[in-house]
Amino acid sequence: MLLVRPRQLLLLARLDTHRHLGRAAEAMNISQPAATKLLQQLEDSLGEKLFERLARGMEPTPYGEILIRYARRVLSDFGTAREEMLALRSGLSGALRVGSVPGAVPGLLAPALVEYHRRHPQVAVSVVVETSDVIQAQLEQGDVDFVLGRLTDGHDEARYASVPLLGELQVVVVRAAHPVFERATVTLAEMAGWSWVLQPPGSPQRGRFEAAMREAGISERLDIIETASPIAITALLESSDMAAVMPASQADHYARLGVLRAVPIELPVRVPPICLITRTDRALSPAAAQLRRQLLGGA
Repeated sequence: MLLVRPRQLLLLARLDTHRHLGRAAEAMNISQPAATKLLQQLEDSLGEKLFERLARGMEPTPYGEILIRYARRVLSDFGTAREEMLALRSGLSGALRVGSVPGAVPGLLAPALVEYHRRHPQVAVSVVVETSDVIQAQLEQGDVDFVLGRLTDGHDEARYASVPLLGELQVVVVRAAHPVFERATVTLAEMAGWSWVLQPPGSPQRGRFEAAMREAGISERLDIIETASPIAITALLESSDMAAVMPASQADHYARLGVLRAVPIELPVRVPPICLITRTDRALSPAAAQLRRQLLGGA
């Protein structure tokens, strides 16, 4: 029976990060010869080469890629167990990690978390707000318990359970005192000449916005600053005449604060609904399962 030692799993993760044996050893606070021995023992027990030694570092073989994914999953699960043990030691009952796209926060996640925290103040909650592709990767690696987002291309849908929760229009937003509101009308072609703050390539919203511009016959290159950070988007819009695209509920949230306003134009951008996505091969912790039930309308 093959036994893989925890230090070998940690070495695989460090090698994947640094792609250099010396730097991986340094990150583990061990000598390079000790790291070499750990890797050699693992390769010998498996009967497969896990890394190719190159002039400038190391690259994982296909066998190495498989074991790296396993190592990261095991280490992530161990980290989660350690967090829950620390939480229990502090008088809490667990830890909960949620990944969310920005559009799910105002009308979906924030109200649910307020009620959840009122009912379960003993649970340590952390929230990561990013684009769908980023939080999907975090779910894959076990860094979050579940996500509120959209399944992106390149992922095996059979490995995920996805429940639609929120579908809404996308709107163009600018600062509340933007000069566009002094005009009677504005067209999409005119807006193509504006400066934009858009999510990075790979996000569903960015891809569909650019596709909509192309379908409208607008081919010129847009002037874009890329960020997925809601605070960066808001700060950039407040300080300039730039525009951004966001879900209507998120725009309404900023409008209530008097910060941003939606431009009165129908934007031909349709994105799939925001879903609650979990892994089918990994059971949720009691803390995560309770929030999932709440988001789905349960007690």
